[in-house]
Amino acid sequence: MKLTLSNIRAIKKHTDSPLTKRVCNYVISRWSDYSDKKDIFTDVLYHGCQSGIVGELIYYSDTVRFFKQYRDEINALLYDTMNGMGLYAPPALFGEKWDKEDPLAQDDFNQNLLAWFGFEETLRNIATNFETLENYI
Repeated sequence: MKLTLSNIRAIKKHTDSPLTKRVCNYVISRWSDYSDKKDIFTDVLYHGCQSGIVGELIYYSDTVRFFKQYRDEINALLYDTMNGMGLYAPPALFGEKWDKEDPLAQDDFNQNLLAWFGFEETLRNIATNFETLENYI
């Protein structure tokens, strides 16, 4: 599939996932900011949300709210990712970034990490639809 605005809108329209709709909205909102549209994806996938590239996921108040809003979908993504990699606990995936004293992600720090993970993985999943992005995901 070609990376076009209409195809992003079609993905948004045909998904049942609120998280995918939200990430599609991000791509749509950034569309006019980029001459090379693949950079909308690569900026996030190469540098991560932690770089501040996703302006609405910089502050804890925003990332915690995002995590709570999409908790079930993020947890499913986390489970699928860990299962696919043969990992059995979040510290194995996130390494030193994971606060081991908060194993159930009840506090802001791990919720922040999971919000970024959920956004990035959803964006990566959307990117898999486009030939232009094959070499970047």
